[in-house]
Amino acid sequence: MEEQNSTSRKYKIYLSVVTIFVVILIFWLFIQRSQLMTLVKEKETEKVELQHELDSVITEHNKIKVSYGALSDSLASKDSIIQADAIEIRKLLDTQWEYNKIRKKLTMLQHIAQGYVRQMDSLYTVNRELQAENERIRQEVKTEQSRNYNLMKDKEELSEKMSQATFIRAYDVTATAYKLKTGGNKEQVTDKATRTDRLRICFTIGENPLVPSGKKIVYIRIQRPDNVVVTKSKYDTFIFNGQPLSYSIREDIVYQGKSLNLCVDWTKKDNDKPAMKGLYMVTVFADDKEIGSGSFDLK
Repeated sequence: MEEQNSTSRKYKIYLSVVTIFVVILIFWLFIQRSQLMTLVKEKETEKVELQHELDSVITEHNKIKVSYGALSDSLASKDSIIQADAIEIRKLLDTQWEYNKIRKKLTMLQHIAQGYVRQMDSLYTVNRELQAENERIRQEVKTEQSRNYNLMKDKEELSEKMSQATFIRAYDVTATAYKLKTGGNKEQVTDKATRTDRLRICFTIGENPLVPSGKKIVYIRIQRPDNVVVTKSKYDTFIFNGQPLSYSIREDIVYQGKSLNLCVDWTKKDNDKPAMKGLYMVTVFADDKEIGSGSFDLK
């Protein structure tokens, strides 16, 4: 009987010890589980923070690329490195909990992105300076072109003035119609076309000391109302601007640079038709230039 009681006490003691052990184990497991949950929560929080930092770095980097436009193409290789590192960090965040290693990579990525910004700023500054320099050069070229144009224009105007100054001019070109009386020794002024036998063209060649003195040939064209030039012969032509022109009267003069009054006559032949009614034009040429003109009317 005593042996049975002894065995029963031992069993109870053993059972109490086991129970206590199990309780302690359960308590320890509870504490460990609580700590593990806390650790998991901390890791998840850290993961979210790292993801947020990574997203901020990449978002800011992409904004920089957009703001600098085509200029960012010059740093395409560095941009590729940044994008590749970002992809690697995202993979590590999804597969590993070695956040210290990930944080180091993220810190390195931030340094690379900051270096990218500094280089972009430097390139932008250089580009602005080059643009400013190019604009300055363009303005200088434009100013120089304008100055050269003005100089050329002034030169052309001066050349034109000099050219105009070196030839004679005919002023006050007038024409008077006459009726010849019997024998042709007496003249009577008329304005009738049917009575006109002679035309007297008078003008003044102006003074011009710049024109070389010497013999000059003066050609006078009398143009009828129908635009036909009155001529004595079909061979009465001269060259003007490389083209032959008919003339009515030719007069040789000796010019000495002084003012010279000149009158020349055109007389109708016996077999010529009566003059036309209307407005006649008179043009005077010398030295391959038109030097004066006038008009008269016959009724």
